Amino acid sequence: MSFTSSSASPAGSALQAEVQQFYAWQMHLLDSGEADAWAETFTEDGVFAANAHPEPARGRETIRAAAAKAAAQRAEEGIQVRHWLGMLEVRPREDGSVLALSYALIVNTPMGGSPQVHLSTTCEDVLVRGEDGGWLVRDRQVKRDDLP
Repeated sequence: MSFTSSSASPAGSALQAEVQQFYAWQMHLLDSGEADAWAETFTEDGVFAANAHPEPARGRETIRAAAAKAAAQRAEEGIQVRHWLGMLEVRPREDGSVLALSYALIVNTPMGGSPQVHLSTTCEDVLVRGEDGGWLVRDRQVKRDDLP
């Protein structure tokens, strides 16, 4: 079995690094409780779907509200959450979008306690360029490993 990667070329390596930086910034926003800024990393009609949720969150405002609610709950419980994305695979698409595949570990640390891996997931994003040239999530599909 052979493996070919779009990141083997200099242009592919630059794209890989750019998408990696986008995720670093996006996860810092989320883990800092900056729900408004985090929601702005999605397109206006963006979708956040997870196999743990009965329905996808559709639209930036719905995504913003869900993120704000989760951040408030974590703050009330005294839990610091960290999202660790890795094993990133970036696949450019003909329409200029990018399919980004990654694994994510969610680590919860209660105040005064020890960090614990809370969830293990896969993440499949379709990223598109925003008006400023940066990346936005058009569609995010999160699948927890412990659920069918």
